Amino acid sequence: MAFPVVDAEYLKDIDKARRHLRALISSRNCAPLMLRLAWHDAGTYDAKLKTGGPNGSIRNEEEYSHGSNSGLKKAIDFCEEVKSKHPRITYADLYQLAGVVAVEVTGGPTVAFVPGRKDSKISPKEGRLPDAKQGAPHLRDIFYRMGLSDKDIVALSGGHTLGRAHPERSGFDGPWTVEPLKFDNSYFVELLKGNSEGLLKLPTDKALLDDPKFRPYVELYAKDEDAFFRDYAESHKKLSELGFTPSSSSSKVNVNDGILLAQSAVGVAVAAAVVVLSYFYEVRKRKK
Repeated sequence: MAFPVVDAEYLKDIDKARRHLRALISSRNCAPLMLRLAWHDAGTYDAKLKTGGPNGSIRNEEEYSHGSNSGLKKAIDFCEEVKSKHPRITYADLYQLAGVVAVEVTGGPTVAFVPGRKDSKISPKEGRLPDAKQGAPHLRDIFYRMGLSDKDIVALSGGHTLGRAHPERSGFDGPWTVEPLKFDNSYFVELLKGNSEGLLKLPTDKALLDDPKFRPYVELYAKDEDAFFRDYAESHKKLSELGFTPSSSSSKVNVNDGILLAQSAVGVAVAAAVVVLSYFYEVRKRKK
Protein backbone atom coordinates (compact mmCIF):
# COMPACT_ATOMS: atom_id res chain seq x y z
CA MET A 1 0.00 0.00 0.00
CA ALA A 2 1.13 3.57 -0.70
CA PHE A 3 2.41 6.05 1.86
CA PRO A 4 -0.23 8.57 2.96
CA VAL A 5 0.05 12.16 1.76
CA VAL A 6 1.01 14.03 4.91
CA ASP A 7 -0.38 17.45 4.08
CA ALA A 8 -1.98 20.07 6.31
CA GLU A 9 -5.33 18.26 6.23
CA TYR A 10 -3.73 14.98 7.29
CA LEU A 11 -2.06 16.74 10.20
CA LYS A 12 -5.42 18.21 11.22
CA ASP A 13 -6.88 14.71 11.20
CA ILE A 14 -4.00 13.49 13.36
CA ASP A 15 -4.65 16.28 15.87
CA LYS A 16 -8.37 15.47 16.00
CA ALA A 17 -7.63 11.75 16.36
CA ARG A 18 -5.23 12.53 19.20
CA ARG A 19 -8.00 14.37 21.07
CA HIS A 20 -10.45 11.56 20.38
CA LEU A 21 -7.93 9.00 21.68
CA ARG A 22 -7.34 11.00 24.85
CA ALA A 23 -11.05 10.95 25.64
CA LEU A 24 -11.49 7.29 24.72
CA ILE A 25 -8.47 6.08 26.70
CA SER A 26 -9.38 8.16 29.73
CA SER A 27 -13.03 7.10 29.79
CA ARG A 28 -12.31 3.38 29.32
CA ASN A 29 -9.09 3.07 31.32
CA CYS A 30 -7.53 1.24 28.40
CA ALA A 31 -4.09 2.91 28.32
CA PRO A 32 -2.20 -0.34 29.04
CA LEU A 33 -4.06 -2.13 26.26
CA MET A 34 -3.39 0.67 23.75
CA LEU A 35 0.29 0.78 24.64
CA ARG A 36 0.50 -2.99 24.19
CA LEU A 37 -1.18 -2.69 20.77
CA ALA A 38 1.35 -0.10 19.61
CA TRP A 39 4.27 -2.16 20.90
CA HIS A 40 3.05 -5.45 19.40
CA ASP A 41 2.46 -3.88 15.97
CA ALA A 42 5.95 -2.34 15.96
CA GLY A 43 7.87 -5.08 17.75
CA THR A 44 7.79 -7.55 14.85
CA TYR A 45 10.36 -5.52 12.89
CA ASP A 46 13.38 -7.27 11.43
CA ALA A 47 16.13 -4.77 10.58
CA LYS A 48 17.92 -7.20 8.23
CA LEU A 49 14.89 -8.46 6.33
CA LYS A 50 13.11 -5.06 6.43
CA THR A 51 9.85 -6.79 7.28
CA GLY A 52 7.27 -6.35 10.03
CA GLY A 53 7.21 -3.24 12.15
CA PRO A 54 4.64 -0.49 12.76
CA ASN A 55 2.59 -0.99 9.61
CA GLY A 56 -0.88 -1.77 10.97
CA SER A 57 -0.72 -5.44 10.00
CA ILE A 58 -1.78 -6.47 13.50
CA ARG A 59 -5.37 -5.70 12.43
CA ASN A 60 -5.26 -8.85 10.29
CA GLU A 61 -6.94 -11.83 11.94
CA GLU A 62 -3.90 -13.93 11.08
CA GLU A 63 -1.76 -11.71 13.31
CA TYR A 64 -4.04 -10.67 16.15
CA SER A 65 -4.78 -14.38 16.59
CA HIS A 66 -1.15 -15.04 17.53
CA GLY A 67 -0.84 -16.22 21.12
CA SER A 68 1.29 -13.21 22.06
CA ASN A 69 -1.47 -10.88 20.81
CA SER A 70 -4.25 -12.43 22.85
CA GLY A 71 -6.73 -9.78 23.99
CA LEU A 72 -5.60 -7.12 21.53
CA LYS A 73 -8.66 -7.42 19.29
CA LYS A 74 -10.39 -5.23 21.87
CA ALA A 75 -7.81 -2.46 21.37
CA ILE A 76 -8.11 -2.82 17.59
CA ASP A 77 -11.88 -2.35 17.89
CA PHE A 78 -11.40 0.74 20.09
CA CYS A 79 -9.12 2.22 17.44
CA GLU A 80 -11.69 1.42 14.77
CA GLU A 81 -14.02 3.91 16.47
CA VAL A 82 -11.43 6.62 15.89
CA LYS A 83 -10.59 5.40 12.40
CA SER A 84 -14.26 5.64 11.35
CA LYS A 85 -14.21 9.36 12.16
CA HIS A 86 -10.80 9.98 10.54
CA PRO A 87 -10.59 7.53 7.61
CA ARG A 88 -7.58 9.22 5.97
CA ILE A 89 -5.31 8.23 8.83
CA THR A 90 -3.50 4.94 8.26
CA TYR A 91 -3.90 2.14 10.77
CA ALA A 92 -0.12 2.20 11.16
CA ASP A 93 -0.19 5.85 12.28
CA LEU A 94 -3.31 5.37 14.38
CA TYR A 95 -1.93 2.47 16.43
CA GLN A 96 1.33 4.27 17.16
CA LEU A 97 -0.51 7.49 18.01
CA ALA A 98 -2.66 5.48 20.44
CA GLY A 99 0.48 4.25 22.19
CA VAL A 100 1.90 7.75 22.46
CA VAL A 101 -1.37 9.11 23.88
CA ALA A 102 -1.65 6.19 26.33
CA VAL A 103 1.69 7.16 27.87
CA GLU A 104 0.85 10.86 28.03
CA VAL A 105 -2.64 10.60 29.58
CA THR A 106 -1.31 8.39 32.39
CA GLY A 107 1.33 10.92 33.41
CA GLY A 108 4.25 9.73 31.34
CA PRO A 109 6.59 11.69 29.08
CA THR A 110 5.63 13.33 25.82
CA VAL A 111 6.76 11.09 22.99
CA ALA A 112 7.45 12.86 19.70
CA PHE A 113 5.15 11.62 16.95
CA VAL A 114 5.71 12.04 13.22
CA PRO A 115 2.95 10.67 10.94
CA GLY A 116 3.29 9.08 7.51
CA ARG A 117 3.50 5.31 8.06
CA LYS A 118 1.94 3.17 5.37
CA ASP A 119 -0.31 0.21 6.02
CA SER A 120 0.48 -3.38 5.14
CA LYS A 121 -1.69 -6.47 4.86
CA ILE A 122 1.29 -8.79 5.14
CA SER A 123 1.68 -10.26 8.61
CA PRO A 124 4.97 -11.74 9.86
CA LYS A 125 5.02 -15.28 11.18
CA GLU A 126 4.42 -15.79 14.86
CA GLY A 127 7.42 -15.76 17.19
CA ARG A 128 8.94 -12.32 16.70
CA LEU A 129 7.77 -10.84 20.03
CA PRO A 130 9.48 -11.45 23.40
CA ASP A 131 8.73 -14.60 25.37
CA ALA A 132 8.22 -13.55 29.02
CA LYS A 133 9.45 -16.94 30.26
CA GLN A 134 12.99 -16.38 28.97
CA GLY A 135 16.02 -14.33 30.00
CA ALA A 136 18.58 -11.76 28.89
CA PRO A 137 19.95 -13.61 25.81
CA HIS A 138 16.45 -13.91 24.42
CA LEU A 139 15.71 -10.23 25.06
CA ARG A 140 18.84 -9.26 23.18
CA ASP A 141 17.97 -11.57 20.28
CA ILE A 142 14.56 -9.94 19.95
CA PHE A 143 15.56 -6.30 20.42
CA TYR A 144 18.83 -6.47 18.50
CA ARG A 145 16.88 -7.97 15.57
CA MET A 146 14.85 -4.75 15.58
CA GLY A 147 18.00 -2.64 15.68
CA LEU A 148 17.55 -1.51 19.29
CA SER A 149 20.09 -1.33 22.12
CA ASP A 150 20.52 -2.51 25.73
CA LYS A 151 19.34 0.90 26.95
CA ASP A 152 16.25 0.60 24.77
CA ILE A 153 15.53 -2.84 26.22
CA VAL A 154 15.51 -1.55 29.80
CA ALA A 155 13.75 1.74 29.07
CA LEU A 156 10.98 0.06 27.09
CA SER A 157 10.59 -2.61 29.76
CA GLY A 158 9.58 0.30 31.98
CA GLY A 159 6.32 0.34 30.04
CA HIS A 160 5.27 -2.44 32.41
CA THR A 161 4.57 0.32 34.90
CA LEU A 162 1.18 0.34 33.15
CA GLY A 163 -1.29 -2.52 33.29
CA ARG A 164 -1.22 -6.08 34.50
CA ALA A 165 -0.79 -9.58 33.15
CA HIS A 166 -3.87 -11.73 32.60
CA PRO A 167 -3.65 -15.52 32.93
CA GLU A 168 -5.94 -16.13 29.95
CA ARG A 169 -3.62 -14.06 27.76
CA SER A 170 -0.10 -14.79 28.97
CA GLY A 171 -0.35 -17.42 31.68
CA PHE A 172 0.79 -14.81 34.24
CA ASP A 173 -1.39 -12.85 36.62
CA GLY A 174 -1.08 -9.53 38.42
CA PRO A 175 0.21 -5.96 38.06
CA TRP A 176 3.85 -4.90 38.15
CA THR A 177 3.15 -1.83 40.30
CA VAL A 178 0.66 -0.70 42.94
CA GLU A 179 -0.78 1.94 40.57
CA PRO A 180 -1.10 0.18 37.20
CA LEU A 181 -2.82 3.14 35.55
CA LYS A 182 -0.04 5.60 36.40
CA PHE A 183 3.04 5.93 34.23
CA ASP A 184 6.08 6.52 36.45
CA ASN A 185 9.35 4.83 37.43
CA SER A 186 7.80 2.53 40.05
CA TYR A 187 8.42 -0.55 37.87
CA PHE A 188 12.15 -0.13 38.50
CA VAL A 189 11.68 0.75 42.17
CA GLU A 190 9.70 -2.46 42.67
CA LEU A 191 12.26 -4.51 40.76
CA LEU A 192 15.01 -3.45 43.17
CA LYS A 193 12.83 -4.17 46.21
CA GLY A 194 12.66 -7.84 45.34
CA ASN A 195 9.48 -9.89 45.68
CA SER A 196 6.47 -7.87 46.84
CA GLU A 197 3.18 -9.49 47.70
CA GLY A 198 0.64 -9.11 44.93
CA LEU A 199 3.11 -7.71 42.38
CA LEU A 200 4.39 -9.54 39.33
CA LYS A 201 7.98 -10.11 38.24
CA LEU A 202 8.40 -12.04 35.02
CA PRO A 203 11.57 -13.94 34.13
CA THR A 204 12.28 -11.18 31.58
CA ASP A 205 11.87 -8.58 34.35
CA LYS A 206 14.28 -10.40 36.66
CA ALA A 207 16.76 -10.67 33.79
CA LEU A 208 17.16 -6.88 33.93
CA LEU A 209 18.54 -7.24 37.46
CA ASP A 210 20.73 -10.26 36.80
CA ASP A 211 22.44 -8.95 33.67
CA PRO A 212 25.45 -6.69 34.45
CA LYS A 213 24.76 -4.42 31.47
CA PHE A 214 21.05 -4.05 32.12
CA ARG A 215 21.18 -3.50 35.88
CA PRO A 216 22.87 -0.05 35.88
CA TYR A 217 19.95 1.31 33.85
CA VAL A 218 17.47 -0.24 36.31
CA GLU A 219 19.28 1.44 39.21
CA LEU A 220 19.45 4.78 37.38
CA TYR A 221 15.77 4.79 36.46
CA ALA A 222 14.70 3.74 39.96
CA LYS A 223 16.40 6.77 41.53
CA ASP A 224 15.93 9.29 38.71
CA GLU A 225 12.49 9.39 37.12
CA ASP A 226 13.51 12.27 34.85
CA ALA A 227 16.27 10.12 33.37
CA PHE A 228 13.79 7.30 32.81
CA PHE A 229 11.26 9.60 31.16
CA ARG A 230 13.93 11.07 28.89
CA ASP A 231 15.27 7.69 27.77
CA TYR A 232 11.84 6.11 27.55
CA ALA A 233 10.54 8.87 25.24
CA GLU A 234 13.57 8.42 23.00
CA SER A 235 13.27 4.61 22.92
CA HIS A 236 9.51 4.66 22.38
CA LYS A 237 9.96 6.99 19.40
CA LYS A 238 12.58 4.64 17.93
CA LEU A 239 10.26 1.68 18.41
CA SER A 240 7.35 3.51 16.76
CA GLU A 241 9.49 4.38 13.72
CA LEU A 242 11.19 1.05 13.04
CA GLY A 243 11.51 0.73 9.27
CA PHE A 244 9.80 4.10 8.82
CA THR A 245 11.50 7.20 7.47
CA PRO A 246 9.34 10.33 7.49
CA SER A 247 8.79 11.61 3.97
CA SER A 248 10.13 14.94 2.80
CA SER A 249 6.56 16.17 2.37
CA SER A 250 5.84 15.41 6.03
CA SER A 251 8.93 17.32 7.12
CA LYS A 252 8.07 20.17 4.80
CA VAL A 253 4.56 20.49 6.20
CA ASN A 254 5.90 20.48 9.75
CA VAL A 255 8.50 23.13 8.92
CA ASN A 256 5.97 25.33 7.14
CA ASP A 257 3.53 25.01 10.00
CA GLY A 258 6.31 26.01 12.38
CA ILE A 259 7.13 29.06 10.30
CA LEU A 260 3.47 30.09 10.20
CA LEU A 261 3.17 29.63 13.94
CA ALA A 262 6.32 31.66 14.52
CA GLN A 263 5.12 34.41 12.20
CA SER A 264 1.77 34.41 13.95
CA ALA A 265 3.44 34.64 17.35
CA VAL A 266 5.62 37.52 16.18
CA GLY A 267 2.56 39.27 14.80
CA VAL A 268 0.75 38.93 18.10
CA ALA A 269 3.78 40.20 20.02
CA VAL A 270 4.16 43.21 17.72
CA ALA A 271 0.47 44.03 18.01
CA ALA A 272 0.65 43.79 21.80
CA ALA A 273 3.69 46.07 21.86
CA VAL A 274 1.90 48.64 19.73
CA VAL A 275 -1.10 48.62 22.08
CA VAL A 276 1.11 49.07 25.15
CA LEU A 277 3.13 51.90 23.60
CA SER A 278 -0.05 53.63 22.46
CA TYR A 279 -1.44 53.42 25.99
CA PHE A 280 1.63 55.05 27.57
CA TYR A 281 1.69 57.69 24.85
CA GLU A 282 -1.93 58.64 25.65
CA VAL A 283 -1.21 58.70 29.40
CA ARG A 284 1.78 61.03 28.94
CA LYS A 285 -0.19 63.21 26.57
CA ARG A 286 -2.99 63.69 29.12
CA LYS A 287 -0.52 64.69 31.85
CA LYS A 288 0.88 67.51 29.78
